[in-house]
Amino acid sequence: MRTAPYLMLIVLSTAGGEISVAHAIKQVGEVQCFALKSLLDFLRRALRQPCFLLGIALLALNFFALLTLLSWANVSFVIPTTALSYVVGALAAKQLLGERLTPLRWAGILLVSPGVALVTFGE
Repeated sequence: MRTAPYLMLIVLSTAGGEISVAHAIKQVGEVQCFALKSLLDFLRRALRQPCFLLGIALLALNFFALLTLLSWANVSFVIPTTALSYVVGALAAKQLLGERLTPLRWAGILLVSPGVALVTFGE
């Protein structure tokens, strides 16, 4: 199946990009004010974070891999299957960012996983 490498790339680049951006933003600090000057200052500080730039690059890679996969496969297959990035992202957030996953979040992960499997096996 030629879609499998692209699905893996999409899932990993989505989760990796989001984790990298989240890590960088935690280093920069919270947005305190939505005035243009404050937002531009926040963006300037974020752009100085290597993890932020890595995250943007991974999310761009994700976008182009998604476009490529959508040119080959049905949207009804691609979009649900890429939801596996929710699972990978949650696990990565726990391991890399030290986030606490509540039992309710684990339950959500356990619900998403079989759904993704059903969509994948149906293709």
